[in-house]
Amino acid sequence: MQQDDPRRNDAAETGAAAPRPEPEAAQGEAQGEAQGGGSEAVAALTAERDALKDRILRTLAEMENLRRRTEREAADARTYAVTNFARDVLNVADNVRRALESVPAEARAGAEGALKGLIEGIELTERDLAKTLERHGVKEVEPQGQRFDPNRHQAMFEVPNPDVPAGTVVQVVQTGYVIGERVLRPALVGVAKGGPKAGANPADAA
Repeated sequence: MQQDDPRRNDAAETGAAAPRPEPEAAQGEAQGEAQGGGSEAVAALTAERDALKDRILRTLAEMENLRRRTEREAADARTYAVTNFARDVLNVADNVRRALESVPAEARAGAEGALKGLIEGIELTERDLAKTLERHGVKEVEPQGQRFDPNRHQAMFEVPNPDVPAGTVVQVVQTGYVIGERVLRPALVGVAKGGPKAGANPADAA
């Protein structure tokens, strides 16, 4: 009776336990699935990165617009903060001018003593008042001889005058003022009528 060879039995057990090699097609499918999953992850991360980049750029643009708008509003506040006060002061300037105009030219030229000092004091007050207004951005509108501008002038009447182009300001009833780029008070004017037609302003042509 033959005895079993232990080495033969070990080889048989080892052969039975060894894994069988997978087919090449199965390995290819596994690798394809792994690669496909990686591509989708990369695409998702790329899309998320682009979305975050776009959001950051939009936020930066909004912050820049906000900064510019804030600077503009602050500049306007500095320029036009005294608008109401300046408009009230104009009444004082008008009264000073009326006081000077109430004195006839002959009386002003021949004034002496206290009357002369009074007239000179009023004139000095008027000049100082005009300088003070100008320091705060308030300036007079000088429409005499200019073409009528409805944005800065208010026509009170028409004056037949064939010697100047129609629409020319020939008389100023009340001085106008601007503050910054805005009209504080339009000038009250008389406008020529009946002359040759006025040409277009260069600003209008532009």
